[in-house]
Amino acid sequence: MSTQSTIRRTTVPQIASRKGGEPIVSLTSYHAHTAAIVDKYADFILVGDSLGMVMHGMDSTVGVPLDLMIMHGKAVVRGTEKALIVVDMPFGTYEESPNMAFRNAARIMKETHCGAIKLEGGVRMAETIRFLTERGIPVMAHTGLTPQSSHVMGGFKTQGRDEDTWPAHEADAKAVAEAGAFAVVLEGMVEPLAAKITKQIDIPTIGIGASADCDGQILVLEDMLGMNPWTPKFVKVYGTLGPMIEQAVSDYAEEVRSRAFPGEEQTYR
Repeated sequence: MSTQSTIRRTTVPQIASRKGGEPIVSLTSYHAHTAAIVDKYADFILVGDSLGMVMHGMDSTVGVPLDLMIMHGKAVVRGTEKALIVVDMPFGTYEESPNMAFRNAARIMKETHCGAIKLEGGVRMAETIRFLTERGIPVMAHTGLTPQSSHVMGGFKTQGRDEDTWPAHEADAKAVAEAGAFAVVLEGMVEPLAAKITKQIDIPTIGIGASADCDGQILVLEDMLGMNPWTPKFVKVYGTLGPMIEQAVSDYAEEVRSRAFPGEEQTYR
């Protein structure tokens, strides 16, 4: 009989139970090797459709196809063993109807072996969230600044600057919580509104450009590592990988051109 301990993944109920408790740590990841690093520290990892912009040079997340999300989701699941893996549903794969959303969400979960999906929208998506959760699909919601709707919003604009808009945002958060979402991402939202919503609903709020009062925080990994030349105001840069990578590539190119690489240590005799 093996005495080796089995590592168990963080579950959806465990994330849901963290409401008002120890802050939930999350980052995005799109490939196995970075996911393996993040896995040591994060409670859940989001395979975000932001990969369209971060990895594939798209102008927005709207053009990200379902197959691409599934491919990256598989890689992140393979590279991890502890964190809950949540995969974004891309634009156009869930808005049409609850039935459409179920077919695509089920495909994501079956092919990637992730633990949950995430979709954008508040009141308008409550029916779909209820439909999915009643059929065994764990859903993380996303309200506030919803990137897939950036064209309608007129760009990536901070939400809640006008207090007259607060009731609509509060209604969105309440609707997804009541529909069965186990957590909700609050993005690009003024701090007092995000703090107020966090107190109003019974599920964890995950802030990104929101409030420190949220039940957890998430950032795009490449942003916080300093790999994005344009860093949003809400990002704290914890590393400087962008300049480090550029310096390494510059050094490599110089050594190849001067024939200093490969040297004796890299040569078979």
